[in-house]
Amino acid sequence: MMKRQPGRSMTGAACLAAVLILAGCAARTTAPSGEAAAARVSEKAAAPVAGGVVLEYKMPAGRVLRYQDESEVREVADVMGMTNESRAVTTAQLSFQANGRKDGNHLLGVTIEDWSTSIASSQGDMSLDMGPVKGKSFDMVLSPFGSEVDVSGAEAITYESVTGQRNVASAFNIFFPDLPGQPVKIGDTWPSSFVIEEKGGPMSMRVDAQGVNTLDGFEIVDGMECARISAAYTGTISGTGTQQGADLAISGTLKGTDIWHFAVKEGIYVGSAGDMINDITIAVSGAQTMTLPVTQTRKTAVKLIGR
Repeated sequence: MMKRQPGRSMTGAACLAAVLILAGCAARTTAPSGEAAAARVSEKAAAPVAGGVVLEYKMPAGRVLRYQDESEVREVADVMGMTNESRAVTTAQLSFQANGRKDGNHLLGVTIEDWSTSIASSQGDMSLDMGPVKGKSFDMVLSPFGSEVDVSGAEAITYESVTGQRNVASAFNIFFPDLPGQPVKIGDTWPSSFVIEEKGGPMSMRVDAQGVNTLDGFEIVDGMECARISAAYTGTISGTGTQQGADLAISGTLKGTDIWHFAVKEGIYVGSAGDMINDITIAVSGAQTMTLPVTQTRKTAVKLIGR
């Protein structure tokens, strides 16, 4: 249980609620960069042909891909001149089994093998009960170029968060990176964008983001020739809600970068690494009226651990 403190319990809960809701809205979850990524790259890949390469998801029936997905969100909030800090860590293991094609898209069976979320804050530490989602499965439709056509089956998989009941759909709405849909050469760019709408009890959030992807080059990762893509994102955050009788209006901006790898021949998303900063303002009205500036620093990691 988190301890209640005069003048800080409601505002602290509001900030923590923002962490939990936005945790499912990270732009493109990703895997280790820097030294961790370098350790997995054994050599430079051969340069592609002059006409460019076609990047496309290939999911032959029976193929099973397993990923480890990790995120860490550190939040600092200014509450009436006092600093509230919190840290939320989420780790999941997910499997995607190819079940053939329909209308040109890939049919996938998704299983949540494991999922944990822990939160440390100035008001106490806690872990969410993720038992209700562990071992659950649903069907998903993925286009050959990375559009999550249908993840509605994930909406039925729910758990209790600090702000109320939530489902896991937002974790899969943007799991697979967007591909260009045409041949690309080193230096070529293509856009990507997404909208995430999230509700958890009395809180409602929306994230609108736009990104630019750039083909940086080619590397050998885990024995596969991979395209190395860098991405830069910007966007806006908005939301409303209530907390202990007070009305909340949430607004903000996001800015982030990703580095991700895609195995060209195999047609597999191999992993990536992301960093993002969210600058948020929470306007509180009611018995107390105040404006709370919040800064969230997010690191995300996805790694292919089985194929």
